[in-house]
Amino acid sequence: MYRLVRPLLFSMEAERAHGVTLRALDRVHGTALGRLLAPPVAPLVTKVLGLAFPNPVGLAAGLDKNGEHVDALLGLGFGFVEVGTVTPRPQAGNPAPRLFRLPRQQALINRMGFNNDGVEALVRNVSRARRAGNGLLGINIGKNKDTPNDFAEGDYLFCLERIYPLADYITVNISSPNTAGLRELQEEQALRRLVGTLREAQERLGALHGKRVPMLVKVAPDLSDDDVEACARVLGDLQVDGVVATNTTTSRIAVQDHPLARETGGLSGAPLMEKSTAVLRMLRTRLPETIPLVGVGGIMGGPDAAKKMAAGANLVQLYTGLVYRGPALVGECVDAMRRRKEAPSRGNLPPDE
Repeated sequence: MYRLVRPLLFSMEAERAHGVTLRALDRVHGTALGRLLAPPVAPLVTKVLGLAFPNPVGLAAGLDKNGEHVDALLGLGFGFVEVGTVTPRPQAGNPAPRLFRLPRQQALINRMGFNNDGVEALVRNVSRARRAGNGLLGINIGKNKDTPNDFAEGDYLFCLERIYPLADYITVNISSPNTAGLRELQEEQALRRLVGTLREAQERLGALHGKRVPMLVKVAPDLSDDDVEACARVLGDLQVDGVVATNTTTSRIAVQDHPLARETGGLSGAPLMEKSTAVLRMLRTRLPETIPLVGVGGIMGGPDAAKKMAAGANLVQLYTGLVYRGPALVGECVDAMRRRKEAPSRGNLPPDE
């Protein structure tokens, strides 16, 4: 069914189509049309982070920044949905146009800039969600663009404290390329200071609320090998609950001949697959096995999800693939991961590279 709708959506400006799609999903959620759009996904219960995910395929942050569409998105069959990135105060983000399609390359470029209504609005929205069924909710937190990095801890703590009771897990976003200076927080000493502070707050909030909510850190695909080593060392030392690998890339090598390659922002979709998977694989070999990984970046079909799993991912997330393939991609990825998990040998599995 999505094949019939996609030409209409692709005839619209990309950000407008994004809004139209979310509003339409809300309208059809729970109806016969909604079930036709997103057939049921067979369970593949995955126990990780101390949680039982109905299946290991989730929605990456960025699609629903304000947590306004949780029920409709879970209705697409995802095992989990991650909302945000949310900041303490509302902010408009970068000027439009700021979202671009590269259909031949099955890619997007975005420079949204953490546009959102602020954490208090997200809390209200998520509190109203029914969350019927078993899908889990992640909340992704960031800092306001006008907050200097020296004071970033305060922004992350502000969000962490407010969303803690509502989240099944929390992701700390220090890797978006669209907030000036944000990626500097991945440098070893800055990372140790920030994550150390948040880990202390996580334990305090766990005692306060009577539940321990896992906290993950989302990293960039553009880290050098030395940076990945340092990042793994810090995150392993601080015993974070998990790592999301990766965010979008600033590299344009894979799309350098496209006229939109000059647009600033993060590149996602098929051209990101190899780069993000390489970082995922490096992290898996450098982090303790007790720290699970979420593989995200470039999953456009079931074989891509299986490759992420082969590289060390316990869970995967989709975003750009959903734009190009529609909801059928969710079940396709679950089935591919099921086959890989159940296969007695690697003979009939896709290669890791």
